[in-house]
Amino acid sequence: MLKRLFLAAICAASVTQAGLVRLDVTDRSDVLDSHAFGKTGSYERISGRAYFAVDPKLAVNQVIADLDKAPRNKDGMVEFSADFYVLQPKDPKKGNGDVFYEVSNRGGKTLLTNFDRASASLNPRKLEEFGDGFLLNEGYTLLWVGWQFDVPTAPEYIRLYPPMTQAVKGIVRAEVLVDKKETSSPLAPYRVINPDDPELKLTVRDGVEGRRSTIPRGEWHVDTANNLVLDAGFEPGRIYELVYSGENPPVAGAGFAAIRDMISWLKYGGNVAGAPADEERLQRAYSYGASQSGRFLRSFLYYGFNRDEKNRKVFEGVFAERAGAGVGSFNQRFAQPNRATSGINSSLYPADVFPFTDYKETDPETGLKDGLLTHMLPQQFWPRVFYTNGSTEYYDRAASLVHTSLDAKKDVAIPPTTRIYLFSGAQHGPAAFPPVRRGTQNLANPNPYTWSHRALLMAMDNWVKTGKEPPPSQYPRLKDGQLVPPSELNFPKIPDIAFPMFLHRAYPSNYGPEFRSKGIATQEPPELGKPYPILLPQVDRDGNDLAGIRMPEIQAPLATYTGWNLRAKEIGAPDQLFALVGSFIPFARTKAERMKSGDPRLSIEERYSGKEDYLAKFEQAAKSLANQGYLLASDVPSLVQRGGAEWDLVHQ
Repeated sequence: MLKRLFLAAICAASVTQAGLVRLDVTDRSDVLDSHAFGKTGSYERISGRAYFAVDPKLAVNQVIADLDKAPRNKDGMVEFSADFYVLQPKDPKKGNGDVFYEVSNRGGKTLLTNFDRASASLNPRKLEEFGDGFLLNEGYTLLWVGWQFDVPTAPEYIRLYPPMTQAVKGIVRAEVLVDKKETSSPLAPYRVINPDDPELKLTVRDGVEGRRSTIPRGEWHVDTANNLVLDAGFEPGRIYELVYSGENPPVAGAGFAAIRDMISWLKYGGNVAGAPADEERLQRAYSYGASQSGRFLRSFLYYGFNRDEKNRKVFEGVFAERAGAGVGSFNQRFAQPNRATSGINSSLYPADVFPFTDYKETDPETGLKDGLLTHMLPQQFWPRVFYTNGSTEYYDRAASLVHTSLDAKKDVAIPPTTRIYLFSGAQHGPAAFPPVRRGTQNLANPNPYTWSHRALLMAMDNWVKTGKEPPPSQYPRLKDGQLVPPSELNFPKIPDIAFPMFLHRAYPSNYGPEFRSKGIATQEPPELGKPYPILLPQVDRDGNDLAGIRMPEIQAPLATYTGWNLRAKEIGAPDQLFALVGSFIPFARTKAERMKSGDPRLSIEERYSGKEDYLAKFEQAAKSLANQGYLLASDVPSLVQRGGAEWDLVHQ
């Protein structure tokens, strides 16, 4: 597998060879003192820096924005590097032949957290940081390669060291939104060329579509540290916007090539010294990305990076989690990968831009025809794809656009190689348990839906290896009446609970004539067309989603689990969504209690005769999901234990 490769620092081959050209290993050590993970046995960690060179003349590379503006070596190649981190079986023969790559979210590592129930760590060294060892027991090689240039500078973060453009200038839009009054905010990642320019204009507005008001030039300035300073202070919940000139941005899209070329080398080998022998190469590659990283994977497919420079498939499977209908500012001039665009946060950055569906669709307003998979990727390079979203992504990430027409009048076909799964009543990643309020009106939503990820990964692996179909898609459809306009949502009138008046919307957005073809924005803020209609999962009488993978918490509920929450009054804009957070709204414990408050939802005592009755129904729901392939049967006892803790919480 990778053993011969990573024995020591590896010298460079000639950089006339495009792709991966060198690996410098800075750490190679045993995991947990050679602790045995199931039948796989012991693991080792290997980390360092990978060096790449790409040919800007190749068609598959010309899609990288501004690659032609980067310096070239004597052989005409553009060079760059990225951090890498590997956890691999010490005995390659005991591994399963699969590399499982995670698109690092802002330089972090969450595979072990999401799949192995581990505590979070950037450099796992303790037993609890490997959780129950699920991925390692199964024999996966786990890989992280940097793709993002603007991550924290701490050494354990995974980052890209991109090529830099030369003699390039352009416009940059910066947005400031604070939760408490502040006088200063950084204008990262790009410096203002002329901070004293009297023509610079700072505006403020309330809400994404609010009217912009100009703040007098004498009341603010950009300091020497590139901070925007407002003398009177930024007001919480208001959107401040500054458009300015920047210069010499990085070639951010090189991150796509780094991932493509590392995975391709692991599978197919190359001319790098120390390359693995044929029998040591990994056979299959899967990728996982959540939130920002899920949007990155959708972009990876759109730009055609699942085909390498030698016309070979890169990933066999792509697991895009919590991406909604989004892509991101990943391959543009003056890219801002950290911008998320949700609610009133980071509004109008190019995260929700046409197209949204895998197959080609037509935008009725602009006349554009395009598709996520059909844009640049021939069908033989399509991977198996899982799009997984929670309820939050329908309220706050325009997820209905993934599977409906742009006029919201019909369900659209999805490829046979794609599955779409809604996790009913789930927020954008489960909240900590027990849940708390942090800047929200309601408790955050702790629905532990990520337990399903393990079963889905195994299903994807079987799909690739044997052709066995994974569990069917589970998402709300118009034809079933389970996907509706916001005005038709039957959410119950719960005392003291405000339903959101404003949802995140996507728009036909004009950033200028060269944006779609070259990634160059010349219009900031963008000109907006009529927003695309947004549809929401219909709910039952408790306010819980009807469609999707309904975890036991939804089938045997103790509360309403929503994909939305509102900003608390103290952080401003209380009528707006709190970005990417759902609500946990417990039922009344007794009938008398709910009658007194006027809560229309049945109380807990009206639903269950006691804890034992509740747990029996909870366990039955979990076993049913396992029988359908949405949970592992071995995980049911742990889920039931969690269900008991939830009962205890609402009865405190």
